[in-house]
Amino acid sequence: MVSVMQPFMDIESSRSYIDELYSPDSQKCLDALICLKNSVIGSNRQKGSVIAQGVVPRLLQLLNDYNQPQTRSLSTTTTTSLSTISSTEVTAGERIRLEAVVTLGSLAKGTDQHVLALIDLGVVPLILQVLLLTPVGEGGDVVIIDSSNSHPENVKVKLSDLLIEACLRCLRTVFQHPNAPVQSLYQDPALVSRLLSLASRSVTCQVCVATILTTACKTADEQNALMKGGAIETLAAQLDSPLADVQLPALACLANMCYQNHLVSTVVASTSTGCKKEVEDGAAVQNKQLPALLGQLIGRERSSLIQLEAARCVAYMHRAGALSATDPRVVYRALPCLVRLCHRDRSPRERVAAAETLAYLTEVDTELQRLASISNHLIPTLAELLRPHPQVQDAALCQDMRQAAFRAFASLGANDEDIRKRIIETENLMEFIVSGLQDPGGPRVRLAAVRCLHSLSRSVQQLRTTFQDHAVWRPLMQLLHGADKGVSGSLVVGGITSAVAASGITGGVSAAAAGADGEDDLLTVASSTLCNLLLEFSPSKEPILESGAVELLCSLTKRPDPALRLNGIWALMNVAFQAEQRVKSQILSCLGTDQIFRLLADPEPAVLMKTLGLLRNLLSTKAHIDRIMDEHSAHVMQAVILVLEDPDHSVDVKEQALCILANVADGDRAREHIMANEDVLKKLMDYMQLRCTKDSQLLEKVKTAMAQFFDP
Repeated sequence: MVSVMQPFMDIESSRSYIDELYSPDSQKCLDALICLKNSVIGSNRQKGSVIAQGVVPRLLQLLNDYNQPQTRSLSTTTTTSLSTISSTEVTAGERIRLEAVVTLGSLAKGTDQHVLALIDLGVVPLILQVLLLTPVGEGGDVVIIDSSNSHPENVKVKLSDLLIEACLRCLRTVFQHPNAPVQSLYQDPALVSRLLSLASRSVTCQVCVATILTTACKTADEQNALMKGGAIETLAAQLDSPLADVQLPALACLANMCYQNHLVSTVVASTSTGCKKEVEDGAAVQNKQLPALLGQLIGRERSSLIQLEAARCVAYMHRAGALSATDPRVVYRALPCLVRLCHRDRSPRERVAAAETLAYLTEVDTELQRLASISNHLIPTLAELLRPHPQVQDAALCQDMRQAAFRAFASLGANDEDIRKRIIETENLMEFIVSGLQDPGGPRVRLAAVRCLHSLSRSVQQLRTTFQDHAVWRPLMQLLHGADKGVSGSLVVGGITSAVAASGITGGVSAAAAGADGEDDLLTVASSTLCNLLLEFSPSKEPILESGAVELLCSLTKRPDPALRLNGIWALMNVAFQAEQRVKSQILSCLGTDQIFRLLADPEPAVLMKTLGLLRNLLSTKAHIDRIMDEHSAHVMQAVILVLEDPDHSVDVKEQALCILANVADGDRAREHIMANEDVLKKLMDYMQLRCTKDSQLLEKVKTAMAQFFDP
């Protein structure tokens, strides 16, 4: 009979040494702790069993309780996965603390549920306290016997240094979880400085500290706190290391610190490595400035990951205003590197990261967009990311590839008509965009596809041809109706992209311009795209209106998010331009006069301007003017008076109100409503008499309005 292999640790066999974890005998407790540590290494099932049995609170207690001097024990030896530690003149308490935190670090390498359990039990605050209070270089000596024989001699270190390394490794693992309480790092002002001081202890400490700070750098306040704590100088020193394992996390941390932070990026641009090297004649050369060092790290002789992270640093520094678009590190190093890393000979994940970074680098500068678009066949290379890849089995990675390609195309086509034409002429690209708008895998690809469509919709020629040929309005309207039903409240703001520079057709405000990048942003970007599709010359305008666009847009004007209100009223203004009477009546009926007055009182000046633009377009064509004024004259005149009499409104706003009066005066019967309104006439006379004031700019508009009364 074949015997069944039993697991190393089952409930019965483990119960004995788990019980001994609570023994008052330090040696028994230590032996039990070592046995427990060995049992959980490499086994998620054992990790889950230990956590379920409630052992973690005891481990935390052991780590905390043995913080006082203990009776020293002699000549103890234990093994880890990499080496043998021979301890001499080391207290049992010191050993217990080390083994406890090593065990916690092993548990943290389990599943997400295991990490969440450790977080809920308070692992992070305690480890931070240990790191803050543990003296460096004190305690008993231990001898590291390297089992790999990579060192000719055994290494003697202080046990406190091993404890610090173990704490940093555990903290690094926990902080990589998305729900980790990284804000705990900033609750004590001394913690950041303490971590940075520990980075110099060893290579492991350098790697761990940089990784920890990278995960804990997500907001402007955190970026500034790290800068004030001296992180830039510490990371700069790590970049001068000959070890790629040290450079890589330092680059990642610097990139996170520079992202959308002008102050930090400026400091980084002026910081040197602080390392002086000798030339052959013995004279000292100047320290290397960080931008120059980043340019060197982008070189082809470096690993792809080093190149990518260094290019990301340069891209973020440029977008934050610390490096110009003509800086050699931007034009000749970062941009060509990112284009090169998008090529098919790179791994899918590298291609995704390179395309995303390239999209951000080129998002606002026209010259960078033009340079990138003609570099190394970039446009067809990006299109490859949209095609099926049978060798890529990871569905999430496939989505990332499509998202990165759409984002890169959106940036490249943001300003230049020729680039848009070349993108659209790429084989099957419009089919990929239409498919992306309906991607079933989640909102990320759909959002990126809409961004791409929004960028391409700035082309008058493409609106008249390609967009109509592929009926892109259908999936766009489906997306809008679905997002409108699913969105409530204000949009979540945050993310990695910022404003796309508007050129040519600029209908609406995109989510990038609004500073947002979340699931609900579909509505913002899609409605911004709709603004362009509703322009008067767009063949898509009529079918869009027939699919319920007016009702949708009116509902957007009632949203709490200003970007949505602006897009809604902007699109309605486009709809009303040279529209038929029935369309204008539908807008007035659906929007309502009460909502128009609310929009005229909107705190966002752009919303107010577009609302006045809507009224101006509604009040065009003599027959339409007379009919609308017959029904809504009181409200229209009241709206104009409110704008003209508000001293806080700019000249541009008041000019729009006067243009509305000029349109009203152009009606056959509507002009009588102006003649019958003493407030309006008085205001017009005031402007006529104030030729030498700041309002004199309005004089010509007043003359235009008055001239309508004398037209036959």
